Amino acid sequence: MINAMDLAGIENSNREAGLSDAEVQARRLQYGYNEIPKKEVGPLLGILKRMWGPIPWLLEAAMLFELFLGKGVQAAVVFLLLVFSAVIGQIQESRAKKAIGYLYQQLQISVRALRNGRWQTILSRELVPGDIVHLRVGDIVPADVEILNGTVSVDQSALTGESIEVTKQAGETVYSASTINHGEMVGRVTATGTRSSYGKTAELIRTAEAPGRLQTLLFTIVRYLAYLDIMLAVILVIAAIIRGTPWQELLPFLVILFIATIPISMPSSFVVANSLEAKNLATQNVLVTGLSGIQEAATMNVLLVDKTGTLTNNRPEIAGLLPFGETAEAELLQLAAAASDDTSKDTISTAILTAVKERKLTVPARTSFTAFDPVNKVSSAQVSQNGKVINVVLGSPAVMAEKAQVPPDFMEQVNRMSADGARVLAVASGDGKQLVCRGLIALADSARDDARESVAQIQARGIRLIMLTGDTAGTARAIAEQVGIGNRIGTLNDALSNPLDFDGFANVYPEDKYQVVKALQDAGMVVGMTGDGINDAPALKQADVGIAVSTATDVAKTAARIVLTEDRLADITRVIDAGHRVYRRMLTWTITKLARTAELAALLTFGFIFTGFFPVSLSLIVFIVVMNDLVTLTLGSDNAWPTSVPEKWDMPKLAAISGIFTTGWLIVGLGLLAYYHQVQHLSAGQISTLMFLFLIFSAMVTILMTRTRDQFWSFAPSRWVAGMILINILAAILMAIFGVAMTPVPFQLIIPLMIVTLITMLVLDRLKMRFYRVTGILGTERHS
Repeated sequence: MINAMDLAGIENSNREAGLSDAEVQARRLQYGYNEIPKKEVGPLLGILKRMWGPIPWLLEAAMLFELFLGKGVQAAVVFLLLVFSAVIGQIQESRAKKAIGYLYQQLQISVRALRNGRWQTILSRELVPGDIVHLRVGDIVPADVEILNGTVSVDQSALTGESIEVTKQAGETVYSASTINHGEMVGRVTATGTRSSYGKTAELIRTAEAPGRLQTLLFTIVRYLAYLDIMLAVILVIAAIIRGTPWQELLPFLVILFIATIPISMPSSFVVANSLEAKNLATQNVLVTGLSGIQEAATMNVLLVDKTGTLTNNRPEIAGLLPFGETAEAELLQLAAAASDDTSKDTISTAILTAVKERKLTVPARTSFTAFDPVNKVSSAQVSQNGKVINVVLGSPAVMAEKAQVPPDFMEQVNRMSADGARVLAVASGDGKQLVCRGLIALADSARDDARESVAQIQARGIRLIMLTGDTAGTARAIAEQVGIGNRIGTLNDALSNPLDFDGFANVYPEDKYQVVKALQDAGMVVGMTGDGINDAPALKQADVGIAVSTATDVAKTAARIVLTEDRLADITRVIDAGHRVYRRMLTWTITKLARTAELAALLTFGFIFTGFFPVSLSLIVFIVVMNDLVTLTLGSDNAWPTSVPEKWDMPKLAAISGIFTTGWLIVGLGLLAYYHQVQHLSAGQISTLMFLFLIFSAMVTILMTRTRDQFWSFAPSRWVAGMILINILAAILMAIFGVAMTPVPFQLIIPLMIVTLITMLVLDRLKMRFYRVTGILGTERHS
């Protein structure tokens, strides 16, 4: 508890009266409360948002068109598919958030403020610009404050990434979210809420957003299928005109083809795949707050790594000792420890006292101690040694050069020790008024124990690492070399012009990191970003894969899509591998979707041209769409393997392999159609039933083939996928035998169809394997 006498000094010396209640009210109306608004979306709104967008609009238009044609059943099916997809997507995302815990915590602290001529304690959210506040050791700065009186040392690492505290004097500004480590001050609030440095960063988080690669992929798939549909529709219309087919009969089939083209279930399938991986990662102490971050991890080819707190421990350690004269290193450390504050948590005292403890040295008994003074830039103590009282001083080398006797090359030694970005302190002692400098101590932020190994593991997955830091080039180079990233350190201009020519960039600040991420994305790179501080938050939000480490601030955790809860940087590789598994599952969906949609459209078109009727009835096409989408949803749970290179959605190659499947199945399908129509002379109803079975069988086995680069039996599917495929096949057979929604056919006709399907499957599987090996689409398997 703070003693009132402790507060009286600097508060009473202030001659300001502070704001009146009326002034506070007026400014609150103008600026609002000192807080960052939080936006939440309820489940109902979440479902409605999933039904609003380019893909849902296409389905909704098709549904209205079906109603216009009087096809109420088909319209209802489309509506149910749309709602089902939206509800499943919302449920899965809600479950994932509930399983991992949604990370958000708003800072609420109290502060001493001068109002109506009287000092009082208020909540920080009540502050307005113009308020006079008193801040002291241990206080978190609640807003941007200009110092009116006093000098303080502040820790700005949460905001700027600097691990060394900074001294601020009258006329300078201390920024929100900083911590007062030494001294006290009275200041005037200059900015609050979203207008403060903390708030501007949070606002960047709100507005920053990674490019929507899923939407881009969806539209690419739709575009490929639309090209095919348009071509086939033109052929179909010409054939219908020649044959004199009524437009009322033709139009519903065209609408159904259009609906079959739309990837209705793909967003939900992505959510299912990502949610399952998110729950799996949660058991490994990796939390997922943005599901899209997992799927993007597979295609990530550049990872921007923040130095402070990510590659380093964010706490200075003794990096070097340089004793002068006959002073030994142990004695130098003991003297420094005597002048260190063992009651404070400041980083310098902690580093020195830790080093003394590790070396099992004793701290001299002191008779007096004066804590670090930001004005004088030294701390001092008196110790008893051999019956004498010794004065010890620890602090800035520049100040020590004036207070103590130093060697002739003193500043050269200081510059040499600080060349790599280390902070250098001088230690002096003496038994009288004359002090003699006993040596120099270099402090530097040390690399995390697992940093080098983690960097190597990430690089082994084909990902380029680039380090970003607000520290100097010397510090950046030293850490980058130590952890195995490299030694080519550039400037911000280098980062924005040719970032891939460097291993890291120094003197980079919050808005700069955001710009670097954007520049790389604009160059076509899929960018990951790791960080821990408020300064990293905008870049974490903008990145395709934002990863907050275990020591991250709440703002950084909220901005990131991935949060590491354990102090292991290597956990990033778990996210990458999870992304590869999601990619494999969605790749299966994409190839199957392209192949089966093209197969259906082509079979209907050419079947109509050759026979004069549609080989599959309208109602059975609806069944095909629904049954295929049910399997699609289970693909998110399929067994999959990671690879050692970043993935890439190469649509031309995916279209090519889909074309192989489409062509093979189409040739067989047209052959079966001709056999049923010309040889066996089956009725149109029986042909429709058998072609329905063929389309179901071919779609199911295509899923089994596309999910692995080798033989389809080399890598078993999950129980859900295998079970749904089996259920679909059995359901289709039973519907055909008993004539449910179709003309019944005997089992004797189904057996040959199954044999033909299996033979075609074996042939297409061999062609697939050859294509994959030539193009390298699936890379090299790395089973885990």
